Amino acid sequence: MTQKKSSLGPLFIIGILFFILGFITWLNGMLIPYLRTACELTNYQALFVTFAFYISYTVMALPSSWILEKIGFKNGMSVGLWVMAVGAVIFIPAAYTRVFSVFLIGLFVLGTGMAILQTAVNPYITILGPIESAAKRISIMGIANKTAGAMAPLVLAYFIVHPGDDEAIRNLVNLSQEERAVFLDSLASRVIIPYVVMAVILLLVGLGLKFSNLPDIDSENNEDIQDSTKKDHSSIFEYPYLILGVLTLFFYVGVEVIAGDTIIRYGQSLGISMESAKMFTTYTMLSMLVGYIIGIFTIPRYISQHRALQLSAVLGIVFSLAALITNGFVSVMFIAFLGLANALVWPAVWPLAIKGLGKHIKTGSALLIMAISGGAIIPLLWGKMSDIYDTQTAYLVLIPAYLFILFYAVYGYKIKKWR
Repeated sequence: MTQKKSSLGPLFIIGILFFILGFITWLNGMLIPYLRTACELTNYQALFVTFAFYISYTVMALPSSWILEKIGFKNGMSVGLWVMAVGAVIFIPAAYTRVFSVFLIGLFVLGTGMAILQTAVNPYITILGPIESAAKRISIMGIANKTAGAMAPLVLAYFIVHPGDDEAIRNLVNLSQEERAVFLDSLASRVIIPYVVMAVILLLVGLGLKFSNLPDIDSENNEDIQDSTKKDHSSIFEYPYLILGVLTLFFYVGVEVIAGDTIIRYGQSLGISMESAKMFTTYTMLSMLVGYIIGIFTIPRYISQHRALQLSAVLGIVFSLAALITNGFVSVMFIAFLGLANALVWPAVWPLAIKGLGKHIKTGSALLIMAISGGAIIPLLWGKMSDIYDTQTAYLVLIPAYLFILFYAVYGYKIKKWR
C-alpha cells in the first residue's frame, strides 16, 4: 500500500510529460497540410515534416542514452524539455522566411528533445512497478498522451485555420505572384503565436521538473529487468527479442504516424473541406484512447501483454483492408479506427522487449527509441505512393507493417537466442 501511494506522485509527473509528448507529436497532423500550402509542396515533400521530426530519434537516441547515463533520468527529462523549447523557437524565423528547410530544422530540434525525454520516461514508467503490469501503466500514460494528441490539431487549427481559407487556397492560381506571396506569408505567420507559447511552457515545465521531488530509479538493479537467463551477455545484440522488438516498433510507429498525420490530407484529397477534415486526427486519437482504456481494465487481469499485441495486429490488418475497399468518409473513418488497433502496441512491446536486459537497459531503451524513425520513413512511402497513384492506394503500405507486428506478437518476443 505504501509503495502504491509513493508511486502516485511520480505517475502524475510522468503523466504530464506524456501529455506534452503527445501534444507536440500530433501537431504534425495539422502541420502537414498547412505547410504543404504555405510552402507550396507536393504530398511527398510535405511528409518530410514527419521525416525531420522522427529521424531525430534515430540520430539522437544513443546520445540520449549517454546523457542519461551521465545525469540520470530526472535531469535528462529537464534537458529534453529545454531542447524542445529551442526547437519551438526556431519556428519563429521559419514562419517569417517561409523557408521549408528552416521549419524542418525546428522539427528536428523538437524531435531531438523528445528523443531525450522519451528515452527517459518509457523505461522509467516500465520499471516503476511490476513488469507484468507495465502495459497497464503505459496505457494510463497513453491516455494522457492521446488526450493531448486529440487536442493538439484543434488547438493549432484555432490559430492557423481561418474561415474562407479553402476558397482562398483554391483561388491561388488566379492571383499574381505578389498577391500570392502576401497571402502565403500571412498564412505562415499564423504559426508564430502557438509556438512561442509552447516554448515558454516547455521552459517552465523543465524548471519545475528540475526542482521537483521526482525520484531517480536504479534501473540496473531492478529485479524485473535482470537477465532471466542468468547469462552475462556482453552485447545488446545477443537479445533477439529486443532487436525484433525494435523492428516491431519501427513498423508500428510508421503506421501510427500514417493513421494520425495523413488522415487530414486524405480527407482533403476526397474533397472534404479543411473545416471538417481538421477533426480527423482527433478521431484517430479518440480511437486510441478507447484502446488504452481497454488495456487498463484488461491487462494483465484478463489478457496478457502478448495476446493484446496479437489482437492489435489483426485489427490493424482488418481496418487497413477496409479503408482500401470502401470509399469517401467511411474509408476515412477506417483510417481513424486504426487508432484502436495501434493503442496497445507500444505498451505491449516495451515490457516484452526490455525484460531481462539488466545492465543493458538504457542502451536497449535507446534502440527502442531509435525505432521511432519508422515515423520518418514509412510515411514517406505513403507520400510517394499518393503522388504516383492516389492517397487511398498509398495505404497499402500498412499491410506488411501489421504483418510484422503480428509475427512478433505470436513468435518473435519468445526468441531468446539467434540460431
